[in-house]
Amino acid sequence: MSVPPTEEFRAARDFLVAHGDDHAAATAGFTWPRPAAFNWALDWFDVVAAREPTASRPALWIVEEDGSEARWTYAELSRRSDQVATWLRGLGVARGDRLVLMLGNQGELWETILACTKLGAVIIPATTLLAAADLRDRVERGRARHVVVRSADAAKFDDVPGDYTRIAVGEPVPGWKSYSDSERAGEGFAPDGPTAADDTLLLYFTSGTTARPKLVEHTHVSYPVGHLSTMYWIGLRPGDVHLNISSPGWAKHAWSNVFAPWNAEATVFLYNYSRFDATALMSQMDRCGVTSFCAPPTVWRMLIQADLTQLRTPPRKVVGAGEPLNPEVIEQVSRAWGVTIRDGFGQTETSVQVANTPGQPVKPGSMGRPLPGFTIALVDPATGEPGDEGEICVDLSARPVGLMVGYADDPERTAEAMRDGYYHTGDVGSRDADGYITYVGRADDVFKASDYRISPFELESVLIEHPAVAEAAVVPSPDPIRLAVPKAYVVLAAGHEPDAATARSILAFAREHLAPYKRVRRLEFADLPKTISGKIRRVELRGREDEVHADAGAAVAGEFTEDDFPDLRG
Repeated sequence: MSVPPTEEFRAARDFLVAHGDDHAAATAGFTWPRPAAFNWALDWFDVVAAREPTASRPALWIVEEDGSEARWTYAELSRRSDQVATWLRGLGVARGDRLVLMLGNQGELWETILACTKLGAVIIPATTLLAAADLRDRVERGRARHVVVRSADAAKFDDVPGDYTRIAVGEPVPGWKSYSDSERAGEGFAPDGPTAADDTLLLYFTSGTTARPKLVEHTHVSYPVGHLSTMYWIGLRPGDVHLNISSPGWAKHAWSNVFAPWNAEATVFLYNYSRFDATALMSQMDRCGVTSFCAPPTVWRMLIQADLTQLRTPPRKVVGAGEPLNPEVIEQVSRAWGVTIRDGFGQTETSVQVANTPGQPVKPGSMGRPLPGFTIALVDPATGEPGDEGEICVDLSARPVGLMVGYADDPERTAEAMRDGYYHTGDVGSRDADGYITYVGRADDVFKASDYRISPFELESVLIEHPAVAEAAVVPSPDPIRLAVPKAYVVLAAGHEPDAATARSILAFAREHLAPYKRVRRLEFADLPKTISGKIRRVELRGREDEVHADAGAAVAGEFTEDDFPDLRG
């Protein structure tokens, strides 16, 4: 006799909660729920929203910069998403239709996510930072039939052709449907049929750091169910108040602002601000009792520039994802808050694959061990054989639920990513005797200098320990003798000048803390180019190096080298 999907999901969730501090037991005993039909909004969210104490628990809590705030209980969001789903259906939104969703951190975002899920519509998340050219790509390649956007962004669609329903959230916009009309819709919602587990739920356009954005396809289980691994990594429990700093439109927002906390029956907490202010953020965390905190490395690096002891009651669960965390950041937070940031590794294509989980020893520099439900191999790019160092790959013989279907409308790219029985992440790592994996770098970021392989992340982790360095990016710089030498682009911490004295101090520090073949030999103070999701575009910096050093003998304006400081030569 088959187990109802809600019960199967709850059993898996409860197992992970019960073994939250026991990685070995969780890994050995966890089995992915694999229902044939599953609609997370109907079969999970609505079910928990109908039960106490969850029904009256805040599901969503948003605080604004001016001090105003709003809360929605699980029961309220369940009812409100029913209304929105009924209203959208009346506008022609049907099962399988694709809808571009471009909102900020506002209640309507979560209402629409739940409503589209209930309808079986396909969500194409989009950041509000996108320009008209990006939106044309999403509407055309995404074959969108509907868009839901802030009224303030509606004009961006003036140059986006297509026969799609236009829905504006906010002030009325001529020619657009007003989202506020959904408040007059009936509260009862009846689905038009079952939702197959492998029906498409989400289409994510990736950042596009080196090529045209890929279109990542996720189903009604690969993210809603797959993020049980993310819930386990963070250590979320019923009743937690979870703050994740992430912008809507990116996969990490769905990870930790939708699926992982609501799988745990926790509260999603947001603090909206126009400009990052560490003191204001920590004040709200204290006031609102944040128990769990996730932030990207950029935010962690800004936080440690402030007085972390301002936070009187630090969250007991703190994690970081997006890019690897430097050991210096982890150490400073540990000293101030008495808690260790736990790194996690995943991609838009997956839920969290590898992480430091609650209750387990954290090794400096390591991103942890494979999560329950993921079998990870490190595959040698040359031989294709698994070993203790190589590309981080997911073993498809035990395919995890939390893995994408593939790249939509791109069978060649999908086949390349899924070749030889593995999903290839494009990231390189090494594994120690205890099974802990240390991130080495993107496969295309690792480079050779004097025939030695260099991991930019390793060098950047040393540089950020220098008090003058807020952020750093290391790339190969062409050299006639060594083929390439490591060059650091550095963003300075407050109170430090971009002058020769600072450059000498940083280069000397690197010389003292790095092996000779890893030594940073060139340095430039500059802002770091980043994608709109916040990841450093090292490919852009590498291209610049090829240009400015095309003439090997020419000096480069603004660049400092070891040769500028005779005592550092050699």
